[in-house]
Amino acid sequence: MNLTISGHHLEVTPALRSYVTEKLDRIKRHFDQVVDVKVLLSIENQTEKDGRQKAECNIHVKGNDMFAESAHHDLYAAVDDLVDKLDRQVVRHKDRIRNHHHESPKRLM
Repeated sequence: MNLTISGHHLEVTPALRSYVTEKLDRIKRHFDQVVDVKVLLSIENQTEKDGRQKAECNIHVKGNDMFAESAHHDLYAAVDDLVDKLDRQVVRHKDRIRNHHHESPKRLM
């Protein structure tokens, strides 16, 4: 899994980098065919403080690309919300792959 963590108007500290890596391990635990993960952490110049800190993530898995974003007044909370959204998408993708091959019904003769 290739992991890229970058910051926009923000320096990515080692503590923040380890927090994001630790949270993204949950996605890898659910689905091991993750090829590439790109995380962008940013601080917006907005007048309201509520959705100022933003986390975005692109995940490339075998057969699909997924995107999620989250904004919060705390960057760690935004990362938590982002990972929850991505986890739901990855589990749903895994279920679609697993349920794709159905057994054929037996012929009654």
